[in-house]
Amino acid sequence: MIEMDHPAAAILRPLVIAGEAPVREAVTDEDILATREVMLQLRPHIAPDDYLPRVRRMMETDGYHLAAGVEDGVVRAVAGFRLMEMLYCGRILYVDDLVTDEAARSAGWGERMLEWLRWRAAGEGCDALHLDSGTHRNRAHRFYFRQGMTITAFHFADQL
Repeated sequence: MIEMDHPAAAILRPLVIAGEAPVREAVTDEDILATREVMLQLRPHIAPDDYLPRVRRMMETDGYHLAAGVEDGVVRAVAGFRLMEMLYCGRILYVDDLVTDEAARSAGWGERMLEWLRWRAAGEGCDALHLDSGTHRNRAHRFYFRQGMTITAFHFADQL
């Protein structure tokens, strides 16, 4: 957990990186709903009316967090993440969702969000940042490689 004197203690205070627009955690219903349009670009299977209750449920039961990159009051990028500890890798920040608004792609928002996520992970005492990316998301994979990330495992699933 972040100590009160740690720079990440005021997580609701926007982190401004290199003079750019801020990234901040979305905590109120209004904040969460402001992220919906961008998140549904990545997760179109979620009904718009189910978004807020689903995010709230995940926050309450699974420790889910949302961060939003905001420019002039407009959400440009969204990241959903959790803090967890696993035997094989220690304490991590796991990114469930990372998406830049289609209208704002290639404007540095993905990089800015990853930088904020790394800052948050460091503030939480994490050993690493992890994420999974669908095998069909080739543009995202190229982006992650440019950001210095590597493939360290295969993720397997069994639909029940």
